[in-house]
Amino acid sequence: MTKYAIRVSQWYKSRLEQGGATDRGDISITTIIIWVAAVAGAIAIAGTIAVVIGRYNTSLSGI
Repeated sequence: MTKYAIRVSQWYKSRLEQGGATDRGDISITTIIIWVAAVAGAIAIAGTIAVVIGRYNTSLSGI
């Protein structure tokens, strides 16, 4: 138990000296490309659904 307490206290002390900040770096270009593609795909799907519902709204109203 004593070794564990010493390790925890050393870890906590080092975190306090760092200010508790974690610097993970910049966002990579690949991540940005994936997010842009995902958002564009979602917008395209939503637009397609809106067009189909708008076009066939009269046909679907009798169902």
